[in-house]
Amino acid sequence: MRTILVTNDDGVQSTGIHALARALAPLGAVTVVAPMAESSAIGHALTLARPLRLETVSPGVYAVDGTPTDCVNIAITQVLPSKPDLIVSGINKGYNLGDDVTYSGTVAGALEAALLGVPGIAVSLERRRDAEFDFSRAAAAAASIAASVLDRGLPPRTLLNVNVPRVVSKGFKITVQGTRNHITQVTACVDPRGRPYFWIEEGQDEWELNDRSDHAAVKAGYISVTPLQPDLTHHSALDALEGLSFETPVAVD
Repeated sequence: MRTILVTNDDGVQSTGIHALARALAPLGAVTVVAPMAESSAIGHALTLARPLRLETVSPGVYAVDGTPTDCVNIAITQVLPSKPDLIVSGINKGYNLGDDVTYSGTVAGALEAALLGVPGIAVSLERRRDAEFDFSRAAAAAASIAASVLDRGLPPRTLLNVNVPRVVSKGFKITVQGTRNHITQVTACVDPRGRPYFWIEEGQDEWELNDRSDHAAVKAGYISVTPLQPDLTHHSALDALEGLSFETPVAVD
């Protein structure tokens, strides 16, 4: 039987991860290993400065007091007898589009899969402040993609970043990572003892126009599927850098 590992960054108690696990159950043996607490926007962090704890929540469901990346590594070495056939991360409460993939703990779970030689899928659902989350459509979309990946595989070191709008008026669309002009917003405050503290707010963004981007796809009602890779090399910049002149540093005794 095929084995599927499910993780997330919203925490083991999130309704999204259990909706995802239920949708994937017909495809194989599903094991959930997720953070004990919410770990959103933690990126691809790995805990090295302290020990990690693993707790059994219920049969087939485990919690780790660490990051999504920690969860994948603990799951593969301590919970599962061998590497799973697929790792799926989500369902995240809110999109992970464009540059947000670099911050996302959800995407990091699938990224760790790719680094370990396992196909990885990250799944995120549009957030609306005035509505409750209904994970059913995103879970069904994830199961459809997972079935295809299990049957056909993915290229080596590849993960899929899936973003699902609340209203899907069209089908799936293969997309590229969108780009935007990001303006950081930090609110400065003072605590009752007169000491300053700061809140990093969600930035104000202007998306660049690109009909093939993940952002454009979800705005048009498509489920966006973006293939990503761990390689961050800017390949088209290599020739430009070869033309630069660097002075070799001299060792000082």
